[in-house]
Amino acid sequence: MNTKNKLYVDIMCLAEEVTGSCHLCVVKLPNGESIKFIVDCGLFQEIEYSKYNNDLPFNANEIAFTLVTHNHIDHIGRLPLLIKQGYNSPIYTTELTEKLMAPALEDTVGILGQIGKRNNVSPLYTIEDIQKTLSLVHGVKLCQKIIVNENISVNFFDNGHLPGASIILVKISYPREESIFLLFTGDYSNRSAFFDVQSLPKYVLDLPLTIVQESTYANSLREDIIFTFEDNILKAVKEDSTVIIPVFSLGRSQEVMLKIKNMQLEGKLDINIPIYLDGKLSIRYTTIFEKISESFKKSARNFIPDNFTFIGKGSRMSLLENNSKCKIILTSSGMGSYGPAPLYISSYISSKNALIQFVGYPAKGTLSRNLKDALKSEFVKIGGLRKQKFCDIEYSTEFSSHAKLDDISEFLEQFSNIRLLLINHGEYSSKENLAKYALLNLQLKDVAVEGRSTFYRVGRYGLIKELSTKFM
Repeated sequence: MNTKNKLYVDIMCLAEEVTGSCHLCVVKLPNGESIKFIVDCGLFQEIEYSKYNNDLPFNANEIAFTLVTHNHIDHIGRLPLLIKQGYNSPIYTTELTEKLMAPALEDTVGILGQIGKRNNVSPLYTIEDIQKTLSLVHGVKLCQKIIVNENISVNFFDNGHLPGASIILVKISYPREESIFLLFTGDYSNRSAFFDVQSLPKYVLDLPLTIVQESTYANSLREDIIFTFEDNILKAVKEDSTVIIPVFSLGRSQEVMLKIKNMQLEGKLDINIPIYLDGKLSIRYTTIFEKISESFKKSARNFIPDNFTFIGKGSRMSLLENNSKCKIILTSSGMGSYGPAPLYISSYISSKNALIQFVGYPAKGTLSRNLKDALKSEFVKIGGLRKQKFCDIEYSTEFSSHAKLDDISEFLEQFSNIRLLLINHGEYSSKENLAKYALLNLQLKDVAVEGRSTFYRVGRYGLIKELSTKFM
């Protein structure tokens, strides 16, 4: 075997923990040329890393192309900044993700504008930057190979994390050199409430791979999931409480609606109890879901509950008055920090006749994490106000669209030739837990936990070496 590495790629993770997903990949060809591309370009949502949102640690105009795994803001939220800084090349993603991106980015520019006004700084980007971003997006069919250039081809494969989400295979080639194969899982799940997730083709499972794997819930197992949502809702309804459910606009809003619909169909939830959805983005995505519902599993096509109403600014005030009428209000955002959610939380947090039911990951520094950490009767800061916590606060992980440790293990066990496992998208403890598990139980030779301080040089046979970055 020729040990001289003529063809290799440097892989640099620009995120530290869960949000702000972005991988910079620098391909080095034997002729001395380089090809730079990125996978995702998301916003940081943890307060301690928000400083990284203001810039990108590379020259945007040097990036040859961009790949997007799925339509969540922690994966696409800095794409307009990329364009603002000079990027003018293709952005490849799945056909459905292409259709879903505009509402997410347009909503985000509004939130960033509010933050900019509050802090007396210019917004990160404008609606014009978003329009240019969308003009560069190319939707690709699942499993279809696209030839990006003479050295790189890409395939997008199915992923249960979200409608339109993908696992991305990148093949890097050069004449008379053995090809390098990279597999980016994105945020990964092997199941979906809305569609049947297609397995990876066998030829992919047999490739010599460097896998870049998320680890959000690698500290837990499927058996650790406690299905509390239904009991929590029914208990609150029995007590005539108001239920506030902060939801992510895309995917989680609609999945919770489907769950409530099924509770009605099973006779567990009285259809006379009104159900509301507030949040412009959530409403837009729900409308899109209705349009594509024919592609869903039969059990998920009619996901809209009975006695259901969309709420806008004009009709919101009556729900914010904290009246005693029993009702269920779904509202964005899922971590409670943005959209109408802080208004509802502020109105109901001091009520002993209310339940705030979270159904998503509570990132550090968000309102959902602050509420989770606060004891009963403690004061919690919501915007510029301080409110005393008397309502019930519950968290349920049963809706999680991220794989647990045993799901990740089953996923990785499918592959016959993993040369290197790079672990990202998790709090430090989750990433370390998956790394230890992979070394001990999957007998992988090379496993690394990614962060901004280190990048990894990868060849056909896996890891060549690790080096320090200048991104700290």
